[in-house]
Amino acid sequence: MRIGSRDFPSGEKTYVMGILNVTPDSFSDGGKYSEPDHAVKQAERMIAEGADIIDVGGESTRPGHTQIGDEEEIQRVVPIIRKLKENFDVPVSIDTYKSAVAGAALDAGADMLNDIWGFRYDEHMAELAVEYDVPVCLMHNRKSAEYSDYIREVIEDLQISLSIAEKHGVKKEKIILDPGIGFGKTYEHNLQLMNRLEDVVALGYPVLLGASRKSMIGLTLDLPVTEREEGTIATSVLGALKGCEFVRVHDVEKNVRALKMTDAILHYPIK
Repeated sequence: MRIGSRDFPSGEKTYVMGILNVTPDSFSDGGKYSEPDHAVKQAERMIAEGADIIDVGGESTRPGHTQIGDEEEIQRVVPIIRKLKENFDVPVSIDTYKSAVAGAALDAGADMLNDIWGFRYDEHMAELAVEYDVPVCLMHNRKSAEYSDYIREVIEDLQISLSIAEKHGVKKEKIILDPGIGFGKTYEHNLQLMNRLEDVVALGYPVLLGASRKSMIGLTLDLPVTEREEGTIATSVLGALKGCEFVRVHDVEKNVRALKMTDAILHYPIK
């Protein structure tokens, strides 16, 4: 897979996507990087620590979040994306489910779409992916955590997203899947899906795992959001062991180190 100016070959390493929330209200770092200069410094830090992609988000999608208008979201993300592309040679992803925001971000230089609704909120996202010929990450999500056959229905929901992508002509080699830890799922659902990540990998697409600092970790360890680094590393390592090719994290450096060690073991040639 090619994202921006870089290739991401399968089977060589676990790639790290660094989270850059330019929002006032994200659950773990709201307000820290909403100013362009602060955002650029944080991106520079994450790149130095080994981030392969920077993921820019302008609307908090934490549980119970308030949706903002397209224009407000555009005003948050576009200046940041422009500055990132001016200053760094690193792929930039836009974390949005709205086609108006996605289009503005792509015009500003974004290299990838990261859609938490997997094209099921706004199908025009798929049209943009084709028009701009960019990779997409399609995440599993539901409005409520109600399931009859949980894992099977997660897979079926992802297959609906894949069908929308196919209908609009998105190439298979441009698609990444995200199981959606923390979205439309209970604590127990999240643990169960972490334990069954291989079922998502089996769909035959690269998988991105985004569990960083989430409530699953906080509830398990009884820790606030500021103390979930070790829990996040555990999820990243488990994701790599189960075949995920990308992880999306806030704390880049230590996750990169843990994954480098994991990858060295996983890919060591057996003689």
